[in-house]
Amino acid sequence: MVSDWIKPFRAADGAPPETLWAFMKWCLSGAWPVLWLAAFLSAAAGMMEAGTAWILGKVIDATSASGPERFFDGSNLALILGAVAFFLIARPVLFGLSSASNAIMVQPNLNPLVLSRLHRWTLGQNVVFFDNDFAGRIAQKQMQAARAVTDVASEVINVVAFALASLFGSVALLVGIDWRIALGFTVWLVLYFGLINWFLPRVRARSAARAGARAMVSGQVVDTITNIKTVKLFAHADFEDRAALGAMGTFRQRALDFGYLAAGFRLALMSLAGLLPVLLIGSTLLLWQRGIASEGDIVAAGAISIRIAQMTGWVSFTLMAIYSNVGEIEDGMRTLTPRVRVENAQDAQDLVVVGGEIAFQDVGFAYGREKGGIGGIDLTIGQGEKLGIVGASGAGKSTLVSLLLRLYQAEEGRILIDGTDIADVTQESLRQNISMVTQETAMFNRSAMDNIRYGKPDATDAEVMEAAKRAEAHDFILELQDHRGGRGYDAHLGERGVKLSGGQRQRIALARAILKDAPILVLDEATSALDSEVEAAIQSALEQVMQGKTVLAIAHRLSTLTEMDRIVVMDQGGIAEHGTHAALLAQDGLYARYWQRQSGGFLSMDAAE
Repeated sequence: MVSDWIKPFRAADGAPPETLWAFMKWCLSGAWPVLWLAAFLSAAAGMMEAGTAWILGKVIDATSASGPERFFDGSNLALILGAVAFFLIARPVLFGLSSASNAIMVQPNLNPLVLSRLHRWTLGQNVVFFDNDFAGRIAQKQMQAARAVTDVASEVINVVAFALASLFGSVALLVGIDWRIALGFTVWLVLYFGLINWFLPRVRARSAARAGARAMVSGQVVDTITNIKTVKLFAHADFEDRAALGAMGTFRQRALDFGYLAAGFRLALMSLAGLLPVLLIGSTLLLWQRGIASEGDIVAAGAISIRIAQMTGWVSFTLMAIYSNVGEIEDGMRTLTPRVRVENAQDAQDLVVVGGEIAFQDVGFAYGREKGGIGGIDLTIGQGEKLGIVGASGAGKSTLVSLLLRLYQAEEGRILIDGTDIADVTQESLRQNISMVTQETAMFNRSAMDNIRYGKPDATDAEVMEAAKRAEAHDFILELQDHRGGRGYDAHLGERGVKLSGGQRQRIALARAILKDAPILVLDEATSALDSEVEAAIQSALEQVMQGKTVLAIAHRLSTLTEMDRIVVMDQGGIAEHGTHAALLAQDGLYARYWQRQSGGFLSMDAAE
């Protein structure tokens, strides 16, 4: 089907370039043959404008030559049949084909084509990319850039190709009347394109500024709504309102700057458009008066001048919209195209975990800074070993885990799993072999069933429920109900799981990890949000889950690590101590001080002092 000539979800080759036209080419790659076909049909329809004026002139000349009595005799039959065929067949068919190509082949497919490419690219960015920006702003930039690229391509086909063909046809028509009229029209065109050349770059710049201000409004509003509970708890509604109004005020000013320019453009354009009929009709009348032009020429010149004058406003405002969209594309490019990524090696293979041994060999990472992070980490975690990791905040525990998952690329040393450097395997296969439960549990605004099934997308409902039972989540899930009437496992959890308590979110996350059943398990404060009673209830389930797996467990509550095979104590980015719980207590070192300073089972954050 013609609607499928552009494949709407076809992947792009390589990274999006950071220059405008190369970026546009990347966005539209694979669609160019259809775009050229649509442009050709639009240009053919545009030529009909000059054809209309030419036929009208011929009819007037024939009327003048034959008089009313003899117009419909045999001498004008060819002209009459040609005019009828032109207006009833050729013109409607070409305009219909042009409209269909844009409305069926181009517009419905380009937006998903571009948006899917930008979304795939954004998903591959490093977590730093998302940490440094508003989630709402990033989403806004994707939507904005995809819509703008689609609008630019569509309008270039629908208007620019049509208008240029109309202008070329008009020049040819006027040359046929008299070269001096064509010359006058050419001078007018120079003035017209000079006006366009002055205004449109300014339109482009102000549009980019307006788009940036609009995105900041979205980012500010989304950031406030995302953290609405914190806003209310701190009674900062007025503060957030002022911040939002400040962003809105900036957007209003950028919109006004754009509006003033647009109004000036319209005034200059309409003045120039009004000059064209006066110039062409007046010139043709002078030539008719001297016997050089015919009555039909006057009508043809008048028809084409009025049509172009009318089309001038349409085309110019379309060009202004195109340049506005170009400004929005450039604004989106600045956010989306920078490479903030951990890339797979060119010949990366899928990781196959046989045993699950993990080895950190002289690993260092400082987030691109000279100090901070971790350094000189030499650590081997044997197959099936359960390793506890403790340390004060900032000691490097989470950094170590992030490097294992290749959320960041180690700056020094290597990390091996079963002897394979994780830098040589695909990130997807690496993370498929690691289950992780974090302190800040991520929930999607989807059903409880979908959130747990995220650990194993092809799991049956029975498998999901069994995992929930093992995580002590089944009973409270059955009691859930959302605002749309969904109950139990069908109930939606709200954005980031806001409808659940912290303990409920962690039990959902535990169920997800249990369902995934990966050979390596990472627990980053996995039970920190659970009360003692619930923690005790799932402790046996956790012990079952850990059987036969290589486990890294980060905890501030040291009592949860006493049954670990070994415990590593991190301090200031390095390994300060390691051994069993009993051995570390016997050393009477840093771990022993942590243990002694616990209050209610939690590690004092001042313990490193």
